[in-house]
Amino acid sequence: METLSKEETAPARRGRLWAVPWAVVGGWILVVLVAGMFASKLADVQRNEAVDYLPANAESTQVAKVQAGLPGGDAMDVQLVYHRDGGLTVADRELAAGQVAEVVTRHPLVAGPGPVAEESVDHATLRYALSVDRRGAEPDEIVPDIRKVLDRHPDGLSVRLGGPGGIEADMGEVFDSIDGTLLLASVIVVAVLLMLTYRSPYLWFVPLACAGVAVAVATAAVYGLVRAFGITVTGQSSGVLTVLVFGAGTDYALLLVARYREELRVHARPLDAMFASLRGCGPAIVASSGTVVVGLLCLTAADLNSSRGMGPVGAVGVACALAVMTTLLPAVLVLLGRRVFWPFVPAFGSEPKRGRGAYARIGTGVSRRPIAVLVAGVVLLGAGALTAFALPDPLRQGDGFTSKPESIAAQATLSAAFPEQSGAPIAVMARTERASAVLAAVSTTEGVGHARQARTAGGWTEILAFAKDRPESAGEHATIERLRTVPDARVGGSTAQQMDTSHTTARDRRVVVPLVLLAVLLVLIVLLRSLIAPLILVAAVALVWAASLGIGGLIFEHGFGYAGVDAQTPLLTFVFLVALGVDYGIFLMHRVREMSLRGDSVRIAAPAALETTGGVIASAGFVLAATFSVLMLLPLVSLVEIGFVVAMGVLIDTFLVRTFLVTAASVALDRRIWWPGPLSRRPAPESAGTRPVEPPASSRKMAV
Repeated sequence: METLSKEETAPARRGRLWAVPWAVVGGWILVVLVAGMFASKLADVQRNEAVDYLPANAESTQVAKVQAGLPGGDAMDVQLVYHRDGGLTVADRELAAGQVAEVVTRHPLVAGPGPVAEESVDHATLRYALSVDRRGAEPDEIVPDIRKVLDRHPDGLSVRLGGPGGIEADMGEVFDSIDGTLLLASVIVVAVLLMLTYRSPYLWFVPLACAGVAVAVATAAVYGLVRAFGITVTGQSSGVLTVLVFGAGTDYALLLVARYREELRVHARPLDAMFASLRGCGPAIVASSGTVVVGLLCLTAADLNSSRGMGPVGAVGVACALAVMTTLLPAVLVLLGRRVFWPFVPAFGSEPKRGRGAYARIGTGVSRRPIAVLVAGVVLLGAGALTAFALPDPLRQGDGFTSKPESIAAQATLSAAFPEQSGAPIAVMARTERASAVLAAVSTTEGVGHARQARTAGGWTEILAFAKDRPESAGEHATIERLRTVPDARVGGSTAQQMDTSHTTARDRRVVVPLVLLAVLLVLIVLLRSLIAPLILVAAVALVWAASLGIGGLIFEHGFGYAGVDAQTPLLTFVFLVALGVDYGIFLMHRVREMSLRGDSVRIAAPAALETTGGVIASAGFVLAATFSVLMLLPLVSLVEIGFVVAMGVLIDTFLVRTFLVTAASVALDRRIWWPGPLSRRPAPESAGTRPVEPPASSRKMAV
């Protein structure tokens, strides 16, 4: 009776199960409709001013906050620069005076004296420094209007708008274009790679569409975080979010689809095949995404606002990618059935084509000489890592663009025309009752050309000091350090902000790097039930990061011609590479552990796991690297450097570390790699030799 009851209820049970994919798709449609109302609002809450990147406790941040409360605190400082080779003419000076008067009429000044012309010694350059009233407008609205006035000039006379306001406007224009550029480029790159991978006219579109859903949901979720918790979202973190979700989401899709294809040969119904696929590779995918989330959340320990905000932004993106690729993607694939794989449809009961592939040959070669392979690989990576100790100097603000916008060109003209003073003043704040004494001390400080008192309000007085040395030079840095020893003085300004950013990122590296290593190590220990294997994986990805950063530094300086490495590049690339790179080690070692639990020797399991997982993980690594390389299309040096280092590191990890070094270490250590777990104490099979044998067909299914 019991058996009969089960048989009678089986059709009903199957019917209920078939309703699951439809329910999942319907649920995600509702989520996307809701997310669509908020995703576009993320750009409205981005904060891209210099103070938004600084730590809250930095001296330059405190100065910026005090300045914001002064009369005209919301003013925008711009510099109008007129230059003619060979010297300005009388007509040039008259034109400049007329244009400046028109600018002031359209945008009244709020602080300082009226427009005063300052002419260079060679009479070739004329400068007007203005503090313009924003009146609730943003730099990307005011600056284009001023530039329209300046566009009217004769041939031979160059007229440019520079200063902090010009730089901010040019930076804002770049950030406004980031999201659209990255989204389009990511879609094209992922689509092409999926077409080449699947060789199907239909299949590639399914994971691509799901990745698009993940991006939309993640963007809306991050907007919710900003509204709920006030986290800092910059154009940089918003751009990285798009790349991260596309890259990680496509990786998870590749691994799941590969397993699903194999299960379709074993199960008659696609629904059963999908359940088997999720049981088989789901734990590894969840564990790998968990390491990324944990690693990114370690950035919340950073002092730099932009780095601290990127942690939860990236973690939310990866979590959304995981949710979509383990629910929506399986549901859509089940509903589409086997035909989605056309023309290479995996038929029920069929056997996949087997052959002695490249990864099988690599596994055999590595297992013969594991120590030699391991030593050679470590030496090769170590040589690259040594170059990380000779990185170029930190990137200056004026060198942050891959091609010079108008504001940077204006700054270069001013530096050449007025070499005796900095183009931007050093802001010194003092309590009003001590302002006279502080002004006297600042004026006599070594390295200061001249200083003057500016605005006063709320018990604070602003003193503007002009350094004798060029902006952001070692000389100006030394002057700022000396000014910070003046009693009762707080020093800020653009160069001071750059200095505080460099100091803070150095502190963040000392705190966040060990925190990330420890967090990822603990996740791996829980997953692999071992201490040795996690240590090997973490050490490997750390070495990959050092080598990628060192090689990148050489290429940035001697290949791309960049003037330095952005202060945030080492820390952010470390977090991304350790969190993302260890994923591929997880996929490989999870498969080795699975075979070890069945009784196989690690000397057999490691090469066999490399063979079964090699192809799909190589595809996933290539997709992730290509997705991050999309950042190199942007005109910001910081994002180009992040994209290059992460892409190179992922490729090194995928094709060198995971393929050769991790496999060699596993073969050399054999079951000791699972120490102190129970697998390390299990006796090896008597038939286990030092060379790998062909695993049974049942164990050679594509699995993670």
